[in-house]
Amino acid sequence: MTRQAEVHFLHGTEALAQQYFNVRARSMMLCEPLSEEDCCAQSMPDASPTKWHLAHTTWFFETFILETFERNFHPFHPQFRMLFNSYYNGVGARHPRPQRGLLTRPPLCEVFDYRRNVDARMLALLSEPGVAQSMLQLVELGLHHEQQHQELILTDVKHLLAQNPLMPAYASQPGAEPRQTLPLDWLSYDAGVVEIGHAGIGFCFDNELPRHRQFVEPFKLASRLVSNGEYLAFVTGGGYANPALWLSEGWDWAQVNRITRPLYWYAPDEKTDQPDWQEFTLHGLRPLELHAPVSHLSYYEADAYARWAGARLPTEAEWEVAVNGRHEPMMEAMHPQTARQEGLAQMFGACWQWTSSSYAPYPGYLPVAGATGEYNGKFMVNQYVLRGSSCATPAGHARASYRNFFPASARWQFSGIRLARSAT
Repeated sequence: MTRQAEVHFLHGTEALAQQYFNVRARSMMLCEPLSEEDCCAQSMPDASPTKWHLAHTTWFFETFILETFERNFHPFHPQFRMLFNSYYNGVGARHPRPQRGLLTRPPLCEVFDYRRNVDARMLALLSEPGVAQSMLQLVELGLHHEQQHQELILTDVKHLLAQNPLMPAYASQPGAEPRQTLPLDWLSYDAGVVEIGHAGIGFCFDNELPRHRQFVEPFKLASRLVSNGEYLAFVTGGGYANPALWLSEGWDWAQVNRITRPLYWYAPDEKTDQPDWQEFTLHGLRPLELHAPVSHLSYYEADAYARWAGARLPTEAEWEVAVNGRHEPMMEAMHPQTARQEGLAQMFGACWQWTSSSYAPYPGYLPVAGATGEYNGKFMVNQYVLRGSSCATPAGHARASYRNFFPASARWQFSGIRLARSAT
């Protein structure tokens, strides 16, 4: 996959129409390496078939925009309103998430027709004079929503292909990457009252608001992410066998599920006759790159490793203070890359970084009115915040205030570790 031009979301119907076309086209491009069978299978309840992602993102535009703003609205198919609703209870009935892979009908070709139909109607709507600002805001939300699903397409496909004993690749092998790991330095930050949350113009999700003050104690942050080689020392050094390193719930999770290494890692002589550690990637099974950042870790594993390393996970306020509005260039590499710069590196574009912050509302948070208010707020329980972005995040979709969130046991996303220490 080639690097994509960064999408900047601008105001105005003409610019938004072009952005709509670009984002929707990229979703279809992600399907090009896949067979119809690849697009229709579901590997676990947390993942969804690619066909469902393509239909659901189209459902969003039909349900929240065309249904309200299109004259003489008629649905493409009346049953799609239920089949491709994800979690919007205010919209109506939903097909159970764990059973999305059983939806052999409609066929993939009809989902493609659905996308073409809705795209034509959306672009026609955007070309009309006097488009309501409320509609433009929903279109912008829908495009960022689709970019989230573009990342999910890649992570869900990776999990699906990993279940196949042939270990097939999604994409061809990339070129050689730098093999040297930069030294891990500790960068110091002073105590003080800071502001976090989205500021200024530009899109954000409602969970990034309002911008507010927060006090942070002095702390230190690692200059880069933890590498595969460093995490391998934790694995081979008995980290998964030492209950003193683990949260009680994490220890129980690891024991019940027999977790002894990151997802997609294979020990020597396991799966293949190779004498070295292997890792399944979107490029197929490859030797473990010791200098690349470790990924596909749960919160439990990240927390245990931090304790083993004599450190801890940062809070989301500490992470955002360290970023301080900076933004690194992003490469859509489909595999986490080694750090390429001295100082603070890999804040974006490598792995989502677990923080110790529970996913909770900011002071003064209010969800938006209507069904779209279910987008973030109702999930603010039993989840942890991840910051940054990953190698699978679409270019232009990351920002310093972005709050990703998953349950502590989730690890099929490109989630890694940045260490922190208290300076007092």
